[in-house]
Amino acid sequence: MTDCVFCKIIAKDEIPSTEIYKDDTVYAFLDINPVNHGHVLVVPKIHYPKFEETPDAVVSHIFVKSKKLMCAIKQGMRADYVAVAIVGTDVPHFHIHLVPRYHNDGLAGFWPTKKYDKKEMESAAEKIRGAL
Repeated sequence: MTDCVFCKIIAKDEIPSTEIYKDDTVYAFLDINPVNHGHVLVVPKIHYPKFEETPDAVVSHIFVKSKKLMCAIKQGMRADYVAVAIVGTDVPHFHIHLVPRYHNDGLAGFWPTKKYDKKEMESAAEKIRGAL
């Protein structure tokens, strides 16, 4: 896709990146606007706008590689843990954020933020089950 930032990064013709890992299916690189230093983005080399549009085989491969990258990020950055996020609102090319986190990094946790009452919980579950 010609106007996709991540496709341009993968093609290495217009936008430079700091490569962490690549293979035939995925490309992983440092986020230029990191939550913490060592924040890595893992993207498929083929353009898929959304997670749900990405073939299962590609999703599986990306998550297996992300697991290995998480271990390397945790060790290399001496992080307490690595947060995983699929946000999907910033760049329309499926990608995974791997963010090194530290117990004292001052970043707010992002869940839980709400509570259910019994009726709300059953209603939400019914809606989701109905869409399966």
